[in-house]
Amino acid sequence: MSTNEPDSSSGDPDDLLAALTLTLVPGVGPRLQAALLEHFGSPRTVLQQSAEALVAVDGIGRQTAERITSPIHDAAAKEMLRRCTDMNVQLLRKHHNTYPSSLQNVDDSPLILFCRGTVKPEDDLAVGIVGSRRCTAYGRKQAERLAGSLARAGFTIISGLARGIDAAAHRGALAAGGRTIAVLATGVKNIYPPEHADLAVEITHSGAVVSEFPLDTKPRPGLFPQRNRIISGLSLGVIVVEANRNSGALYTARHAMEQGREVFAVPGQVDNIASTGCHDLIRDGVTLIRNADDVIEGLGPLAQPARTAAEETVHHPRELTLNPQEKQILNLISTSPAHIDEILQASDLELSRVLSTITILEMKRFVRRLPGNMLVRNV
Repeated sequence: MSTNEPDSSSGDPDDLLAALTLTLVPGVGPRLQAALLEHFGSPRTVLQQSAEALVAVDGIGRQTAERITSPIHDAAAKEMLRRCTDMNVQLLRKHHNTYPSSLQNVDDSPLILFCRGTVKPEDDLAVGIVGSRRCTAYGRKQAERLAGSLARAGFTIISGLARGIDAAAHRGALAAGGRTIAVLATGVKNIYPPEHADLAVEITHSGAVVSEFPLDTKPRPGLFPQRNRIISGLSLGVIVVEANRNSGALYTARHAMEQGREVFAVPGQVDNIASTGCHDLIRDGVTLIRNADDVIEGLGPLAQPARTAAEETVHHPRELTLNPQEKQILNLISTSPAHIDEILQASDLELSRVLSTITILEMKRFVRRLPGNMLVRNV
């Protein structure tokens, strides 16, 4: 969840400025940031330390410690914060409620996310779609089809705004009226590739464009694999639509596996080099998918219940396939047993419709009946 005021959306302005200052120190990436926070507790406390105290942290050398204590980064952070405010770029700070909850427990997630658009609680129900920049017409069609189907089912689509599969996934979600988030390997001021500038603007109206890198960061080869861990970290699962053995999409798949996310692959023609990476993943045990239903079934129960835009509590992505009446009744049934009479009284539907819907939910194994006419939601 986020607001439109960068200087207040991430809590105390001094804490936000300290986090931004630490982010701007060269050579202090997410892993060193995590080590410093574990040792000292907060960015503000880190910046108050002497160089001698900082070198006690594993991985912090004398040169890095002196950079952290230099006042130049504080001035740069103040200027960056001013520019973000002028550009309506939000700063989402880790360990604050504006930060995507799916990223909070990823070890090397960034201390600050620069965000254009809005990240909402329902974006926790998200699926990443990645693949080759030089995709075939088949790959583009599958990416658009899957993104559209999943968006209609209530998922936010995560990708990287790159040419090829990424762009097709974003466009598929937008065409379906869904939400999508683009994770950049550049600053949010420098859209790459430049021909996707209009697409980026469209995404901000139905989601967000985010980056861990400062506003003016230009594309560099090493930044693309780095940003892929955020694509997977924002997602419940990652779909590789089309990728050869050298594709950067395979980095995203590896990050997803390391983060405990599900990985799916779309098969291509067996003799098409464009899909060799996907076929290798399938051979090695990754789930082959044909449609959105395969993805929803493969995701399994959620580690934590999530909320949709309609304020429904979702325990299993498969619940998103229910019709509105089924969702309404299911949302009245919790994981704690309740008597059926309580469910009937809580609904404004006719008694017969509620009873028949409960029967359907039982048949679909979303709920189960306990002795004494008690109902409980399956998890």
